[in-house]
Amino acid sequence: MGYLKAKDTINGALGTCFARIEGKRYELMQVKNVTATVKKTKTEIPILGLTGKQHKSGGWEGTGKMTAYYVSSLFREVMLKYMKDGIDTYFELMITNEDPTGATGRQTVLLKDVNINEMVITKLDVEDASMDEEMTFTFGDVELMDRFKELTY
Repeated sequence: MGYLKAKDTINGALGTCFARIEGKRYELMQVKNVTATVKKTKTEIPILGLTGKQHKSGGWEGTGKMTAYYVSSLFREVMLKYMKDGIDTYFELMITNEDPTGATGRQTVLLKDVNINEMVITKLDVEDASMDEEMTFTFGDVELMDRFKELTY
């Protein structure tokens, strides 16, 4: 019987995150964490002869959140463009996990049609030596560009 080797787990600090906004690529070195979640939308289907209901998938919704050190105005500029001019910006986020210690290799996920829901516009905190900020977003498509290797022991 095989088992997972500790060295093959992924060190989350060894990832990268890039944004492509209006054709320009930005390395988001200030990002502390990104989580993107897909939730299926389902419809309850009552069935004659059954006391319970069954469920049928009918779509999905992509949401996410990102925490970053408060050191960049990039996303504030994107939000201000919407606030001042009504121009809503959709962009891509490319997140790569790659820990060279293990045998799992690299996984790269491209989130498409990312759109900011909520973010910090300004912040001040005398008790915080390294301020951070959180942003929530939606996305409309996903591409799995690189896949982890299947582990066999």
